[in-house]
Amino acid sequence: MAKLLIFSAPSGSGKSTIVQWLMKEHPELNLYFSVSCTSRAPRGSERHGVEYFFLSPDEFRNKIANNEFLEYEEVYQDRFYGTLKAQVEQQLSKRQNVVFDVDVKGGVNIKKFYGDRAMSLFIQPPSVEELRRRLVGRGTDTPEAIENRLAKAEYEMTFAPQFDHVVVNDDLEQAEAETLRLVRTFLEG
Repeated sequence: MAKLLIFSAPSGSGKSTIVQWLMKEHPELNLYFSVSCTSRAPRGSERHGVEYFFLSPDEFRNKIANNEFLEYEEVYQDRFYGTLKAQVEQQLSKRQNVVFDVDVKGGVNIKKFYGDRAMSLFIQPPSVEELRRRLVGRGTDTPEAIENRLAKAEYEMTFAPQFDHVVVNDDLEQAEAETLRLVRTFLEG
């Protein structure tokens, strides 16, 4: 039976790096990303049904009203992101182990919905100071944006106890190895 893997973390924790490594280096795990929906316009070479399903804000609201989402969030006015139940069920029916790279609230909601069929992993930075160093090192954000991300990260870290496992990403190779061990144990269980 196909299973679900939920990854959440504060921005800058290395979650996406770990998830991409897991999917690229371990094809034997049969991992496939959940394709989410968004009401924002495609960027660059993004294609409908590949990176996201692109919906208008009204289409998104209709699906919310029809209870079609496992989880969703309105990040900004009319800027929605969410995961369709039907899409996940379709992937599971193809025996794909579905991977979610979602915010902490979405992660908690998906875990509640699927229970023991899902494993939730919280990727945590070693400290807020280390997170600050990483965000500054990226060179992609203004000092104000970094402070906002850090404030959000502190809030998000309060969700860690609601996850099945917490992986502290102090050393990337160790965090990858621990994640792989947890995922293998869960998928084989």
